[in-house]
Amino acid sequence: MMSAAFPRVPPVTLLGMNRTAASLLCASLVVAGLSAQTGGPKTHRLEATAETVAYGYYWSDAKPALRVASGDIVDVDTLLTNTPAGLTRAGVPDDKIQASLKAVEAALPRGDARRGPGGHILTGPIYVEGAEPGDALEVKILSIDLPIDYGYNGCSGYVPSNCDRAAGTKIIPLDRATMTAEFMPGIVIPLRPFFGSMGVAPALGRVSSTPPGKHAGNLDNKELVAGSTLFIPVFVPGALFEIGDGHAAQGDGEVDQTAIETSLRGKIQLTVRKGMALTWPRAETPTDYISMATDADLGVATTAAIQEMVDYLAATKHLTKHQAYQLISIAGNVAVTQLVDRARPGEPALGVHVRVPKSIFRDGAR
Repeated sequence: MMSAAFPRVPPVTLLGMNRTAASLLCASLVVAGLSAQTGGPKTHRLEATAETVAYGYYWSDAKPALRVASGDIVDVDTLLTNTPAGLTRAGVPDDKIQASLKAVEAALPRGDARRGPGGHILTGPIYVEGAEPGDALEVKILSIDLPIDYGYNGCSGYVPSNCDRAAGTKIIPLDRATMTAEFMPGIVIPLRPFFGSMGVAPALGRVSSTPPGKHAGNLDNKELVAGSTLFIPVFVPGALFEIGDGHAAQGDGEVDQTAIETSLRGKIQLTVRKGMALTWPRAETPTDYISMATDADLGVATTAAIQEMVDYLAATKHLTKHQAYQLISIAGNVAVTQLVDRARPGEPALGVHVRVPKSIFRDGAR
């Protein structure tokens, strides 16, 4: 009996062909059958529920919400960093507040021991089979969609003396057809959605979702849009990847502590890179190589991010460190990623990233 993976060809189909054409058809059917048997990466659906979120933390002892094989794709929901009560106060109608957010907040109310110490609702953790300390987790961002048509912006952050406390949270409508948002009449913001927080569990116990670090986490790097790839060092078996803190748009620095905060739905592909030893997260976009670092001291973070790019270019582009450092000064871009993610009051974890355009590398150099 012919296997279901090898579909039967009606005799009339072959009778109308010469021998060569028939042979080619049979060969193509064999390849198709083998492809069906081998299969590609599996796609998993992960919704945001009280059972599938980590509310405010990355933690090596957290129970996985999902287990996937290396190379699998996850279609994931994430929730904005707010509460139904907070959105209501800001003027969002009740029927526009997601049922999933209401359910998570009802199940994990403020003061619940399963919540905190940070405030982000992160979907996960996701256990990636085969990931071990010393490896890297490749996070390929395949797509990002806007499931709701609004976001919000607060006011605090790096220079909070500018904030009018009476103004409250600003709700910003999102035009998903034009991928723009009108901040106010005459000021239109292009939307470039990205996940502010993507990270793995550090080997440090339960840590706040607020400060970024070597485990990535709350990087708030606006370059990590769809089409980008993030590489994160792995610290615990399975990596325990989490994702959330959706932004529809943000400026470098995120100076008032918020972007256009919103819920997102995305598809990501998680692949274990065995033996890819990293100190800090790195990334690639279609146009740039990116190094990153964070520290309480902006100078320390800047030095580390530059050195990470020097080391990367020296290792991959056949440059000396002298040449790589010169190249960053000539063609690279050093930017403050964010200024506002505090580990503790008064102790900001400042982020810096360095971008080097891929277009400068031609032929053999690339």
